Amino acid sequence: MPRVSDRQRIAQDIRDKIASGEYGPGAKLPTLREMIAQYGVSAEPVRSALLILQAEGLVEGHQGKGVFVADRS
Repeated sequence: MPRVSDRQRIAQDIRDKIASGEYGPGAKLPTLREMIAQYGVSAEPVRSALLILQAEGLVEGHQGKGVFVADRS
């Protein structure tokens, strides 16, 4: 089985939490610092994962405020 990169693993975990409703529309995601601690990685894979999710339209970054689940209505 190919090894899943940290950024793919983190992106999938956040996707799962959005799909399950743990992170609902408009919910603020944990801070970068919290996610670094949660996933046991450096800042880079967390940032990469968030960029992937932004490109997919699942989350929206707001400068200085954080990253939020996109409202998909």
